[in-house]
Amino acid sequence: MSTILSIDTSTSQTSVALVKDGKVLFDKNHNDPLAHGEVLPKLVAQALEVSRDIDLVAVGMGPGPFTGLRVGISFAQSFAQAAGIDWAGVCSLDAMAATIKESEFIVSTDARRKERYWARYENGKRVTAPAVSSAFELDKLGIKIFNEGDFYPDPVAIASLALTGEKVLQPIYIRKPDAYPLPEGVKFRVMTALDLVVATGIEKEVYGKTAWSSAQFKEEFAKAPKDAYYLAAEVNGELIAYAGIFYVADVADIHTITVVEKYRRKGVGRELLKRLIDWARVKKADAIMLEMRAGNDAARPLYEEYGFVEISRRENYYGPGLTAVVMRKELK
Repeated sequence: MSTILSIDTSTSQTSVALVKDGKVLFDKNHNDPLAHGEVLPKLVAQALEVSRDIDLVAVGMGPGPFTGLRVGISFAQSFAQAAGIDWAGVCSLDAMAATIKESEFIVSTDARRKERYWARYENGKRVTAPAVSSAFELDKLGIKIFNEGDFYPDPVAIASLALTGEKVLQPIYIRKPDAYPLPEGVKFRVMTALDLVVATGIEKEVYGKTAWSSAQFKEEFAKAPKDAYYLAAEVNGELIAYAGIFYVADVADIHTITVVEKYRRKGVGRELLKRLIDWARVKKADAIMLEMRAGNDAARPLYEEYGFVEISRRENYYGPGLTAVVMRKELK
């Protein structure tokens, strides 16, 4: 026997449900993006009038706007602690998708700033990490979208997912701080012809048989500074990373962002990407494109964080059996 108090405040709607062994005892919601803090205790109080014998608190962990999401999570954790019971977090988008019967679709909720939180699903399973993008970028994917308004995270589904789904331990705050400190000890500068020999060596070390040749590197680098922009990162005078972008026909194309293994996951790639995007904006590009090797799970979250969306795939792009994921970020 198990009774679950289920809560979600990740959207404009405050939702509360009480589910006992799969049977819904209570299910109510209130739609007001500014009233989560006021409405949630009232709905929970109504649920407790039905039953006060709660075994587990389940809560939607987002993604969602910080203030509303924090209300639901804080309340759920505090209630569980006071009652001496466990709590379980689930992805709110999964709870929204649980009520949709389609083979392939996207669920999307309001992220403010003219953007949407979203995730893609196939046969009921989420196949992408929760992300944030403009509505225009989502439309370009050509996949059916179910938006907040017609659908909301279902608190009954949250109760079910708390028992059977993937547990989420931290709030899903997709939006990162707009400003990041520069990686300590790393100097960023414009790449010069003197860097090409070392960069070619790093290229071979990182990419093996698919690396650019010295001739290819020189050919692309020769387009700078008019139509291309190449950056270098160094530590104590030693080249540790480089990045390049090319502009043509109103679209900028990121050719490479390469960091030696020792300095990965230290913010070097993030800073290089940010500077490439800034250059594309100065060039008044309509959009930025890039290709990423399928399965590059370390890089993809960074690209999605900065608004890149997968638009297609190119089979055998990097060689037999090596697929490229084509991503695009709209700038206009």
